[in-house]
Order: sequence, then C-alpha cells, then structure tokens
Amino acid sequence: MFFVDTIELEGLGNRSYLAGGERTAVAVDPPRDIDTVLAAAARRGVRISTVVETHVHNDYVTGGLELARITGAAYLVPAGARVSFARTPVADGDTARVDTDLTLTAVATPGHTPHHTAYVLNEDGRPVAAFTGGSLLIGTVGRPDLVEPRLTEELARAQHASARRLAEGLPDETAVLPTHGFGSFCSSAQADGDSTTIGKEKASNAALSVDVDTFVADLLAGLEDVPAYYTHMGPANAAGGAPVDLTPPAVAAPDEIAARLAAGEWVVDLRNRIAFAEGHVAGSFNFEVDGKLATYLAWMIPWGKPVTLLAESPEQIAGAQRELVRVGIDRPAAAATGGPDRWLREGERPVSFPRSTFAGLAGQDADRIVVLDVRRDSERAAGWIEGSVHIPIHQLHQRLGEVPDGTVWVHCAGGMRAGIAASLLDAAGRDVVAVDDGFDAAADAGLPVATS
Repeated sequence: MFFVDTIELEGLGNRSYLAGGERTAVAVDPPRDIDTVLAAAARRGVRISTVVETHVHNDYVTGGLELARITGAAYLVPAGARVSFARTPVADGDTARVDTDLTLTAVATPGHTPHHTAYVLNEDGRPVAAFTGGSLLIGTVGRPDLVEPRLTEELARAQHASARRLAEGLPDETAVLPTHGFGSFCSSAQADGDSTTIGKEKASNAALSVDVDTFVADLLAGLEDVPAYYTHMGPANAAGGAPVDLTPPAVAAPDEIAARLAAGEWVVDLRNRIAFAEGHVAGSFNFEVDGKLATYLAWMIPWGKPVTLLAESPEQIAGAQRELVRVGIDRPAAAATGGPDRWLREGERPVSFPRSTFAGLAGQDADRIVVLDVRRDSERAAGWIEGSVHIPIHQLHQRLGEVPDGTVWVHCAGGMRAGIAASLLDAAGRDVVAVDDGFDAAADAGLPVATS
C-alpha cells in the first residue's frame, strides 16, 4: 500500500507532499524549512530517497536542494530549468522508483513555466495520483505570467494543452495533487474545494471544457498584480536555497526598538489586529502572525530592509520566522515579546486607533470622512462603496500621499488587510478607523454599494 501525506503551507497558500510505501518515499516541492518534511517521514518510518521539483518556484524558496543533501536523496529537477547546482535532470517520460511497486513518471506540462513537469505516482503500473504543481489545479490552472511578459500568451496556450494531456492520459479516479491554488498568487484563481480527481476536473475545470482561444482570453483577463517579492524567488531557487537558521533572534530593548524606527527600519507587531488597535508602539506596523504574514509582509516591505518582530510570545516569533524564511526573509534584525509596556521607553505611552463596522461607517457624515478600500481590483469590481477611494493594500505604503485629507475609514473584505492598512496610516500620522467587518455587511448597513 502507498501513502500520500499533505504538508500544508497555509501562510503561502501552497501544499507540499510526501508519498511512499513501507520503506522509502518521495518529497514533492518541499518548503525551505525542511524539518517539516523530515518529521513527516519520521512519523511514517520511511527514508526520503527522492526529492522532486515540478518547476523553479516563483512564490517561495524551496528546501529541495538542502533536503536532498541532508537525506542523500536523488534530486530531480526538470531538465529545462536553468539552475546552477548539481541535480538529476528530468525529461518527459522519465521514471524513478519510489518504493516496491511504486514509481514516478515525469510528464512535461509547460504553462506555469516553460519547463514545468508533473509527476504521476504509479502503483503496480497503475496511476493513482498526479503531483501537478502549477499546471492542473483544483478548478483552475497556475498563472502563466510569472516568467516573462512576452511569453504569457504562449504559456497560457501551453497550460490549456498540458491540462488536457493530463486529463486524457490518466484515469478519472486519479487524485490530482497540486502545489498551488490554496491562496497562492501563483494560481490564476483560488481552489473551489479541498481535493479533486481527474474526473472531477473534467466536469468543472475551464481548461478541460472550453476551447483554447476562449480559455486564454478569460485567463489573461483575470490576471492580477504579481507580488513584488516574486522577483527574488526564481533567482534564489535557481541558485539553490541555502540552509535556514530558525534560532531565536537577538532581543531588542526599548531603546533599540526606538532607534530602529528612527532609522526607518520596519518594526512589525505580530499580535492580532484587535490588540494592536488598542495599544501599540508608534510607528510600528501590524501584520498578524495568523494572517497571510509571509505573503503580505514580503510583498510590501522594501526588499532587504531590516525587520524587527514584536509579539506576545516566543512561539509567535518562531512561527513568524518559519513563515518568513520560506520567502527569503532569512533573519529578523531583532525581536521582543510581551506587549507595549515592555517595548516602550520610560515615559512613553502606547498609541491606539478605533475599530468599527460597516454599520458604524453608515452612521458617519460622508462629506467629513474618507472611505478607503484596500481590496484587490477583482474584489472591488464585484461591488464597492460609492465615493470610496481605492488603493490595493500592496500599493498603499507607496501611495499614502494619495489618500485625501480627513479621517480615513479603511476597509477590505474581512478585516485583516484593513488592520494592516490602518497601521500604515496610523504610522504616517493619519487619523484612521479600521473597519473590522465582512464586506457583505456594507449593503446590509445601508451603505450605497455600486456594482457597475
């Protein structure tokens, strides 16, 4: 019997996999913090004999090279990928043994990248699962615009062909196990559901149900901004991800926190947005450790700028470190735990700002406030508050000067991004109210919501 264990990378919206038999296993698209994969293998009592990459990743730093080095596993990377380290190049049709009666077959599936390769897990020669990386996802496909703008349409057409090749070549009951699609911006849309098969995708995936011209037009029309940090992920992976250091950072005393803020460095408060709004160090930014910390912090922070982490506990700091190394933010400059009373110098007091709801917003005089919408373009296109200003959250830190004068009531779709935005505005000296509410409540509160 074979097994497939899923390693969830919720902060990035990705999945990695460990699959094998009684003695040995393969790791697919492993995260940079390889201890998570080693622990999964230890629980199964298996040795990792093979590590595979479906492609050179654009949204996180892989741990594949280090995992292969630590375990002595063969490291399989698509032959067309330009990398600067020793690996076993894989071409279409190549096979690799995983365990007794378990093999992998490489299937060229260009589209997400030109060299993208899926791997079909076979038991006794029968396909049982397909590790599809960024090709065929749950209800969608990986986006084709992350490599080179001139290749985008060509890769979109390749995605259509690759998805169909998988669907036509595999039994309907074959499990489809993608890397992307669970919140990652590498996906052209987000997964509708938690699991799927080839048969289910035939019934629901546009790549398998519409002609190529329609598919490409719709796919390209739906593409949104690419996270800024993606620029750094491909080169890091082509060079080979370095080992990580997850030991605790140096402890920052109040004087050091103040000095780092004065120097223009980022001091990031990892507490939940309610606690942050109630009291925080002036000038600090709020990125909740339980939110999409890695995605939004890496997207917004100037690359390479030192970051100091503030949190309630050492466990929160450790969790943040793990999230951040996955996107190439290797070491915090410093960290401190506790609360504002331990982070402020003697005589200083925490600052705060109010939180409210859409019902609270509806009770305001629209002529005396600014309503700021920080959702993505696609979210706003489905409906927005009339008269609101729109600046997507990932652009706000560079466009603060465009926010009109007045008290800013900032909202997103659910509250997390509004909390980030409120912290940026507060640090810039603006009067701000964070709307911590679901956008569906806007119309219910009587606010004028436009839809076209």
